Amino acid sequence: MNAYSEIAADDLFNLMKDQALLLVDVRNDDEVALGIIAGAIHIPLAMLPAQFDALPHKKNLVFYCHSGIRSAHAAAFAANRGCKNVLNLTGGILAWGKAGLAFVAKAENNKK
Repeated sequence: MNAYSEIAADDLFNLMKDQALLLVDVRNDDEVALGIIAGAIHIPLAMLPAQFDALPHKKNLVFYCHSGIRSAHAAAFAANRGCKNVLNLTGGILAWGKAGLAFVAKAENNKK
């Protein structure tokens, strides 16, 4: 049994309107260069253990990657370290795009 929950792209989009979420993109640099969900931070999966303690753990954490597999590992990692409100974007950024939801350039996202 997973200690995190899965969330569909449309549900995540609606949740983002109502709750403070910390979106964490765990894709590689070359993947993120193609676009990122607005408001997300980028931490490649391999770097997550080293940077995990710097994340604000009181927020709901949402992990995503290309298809949802790497982010499931990230979500399990966070849940195993005591985070209670951990979500994984089912289908990853592919599902986000298929739902017709927007991306922003990483540089644009960092201006916030």
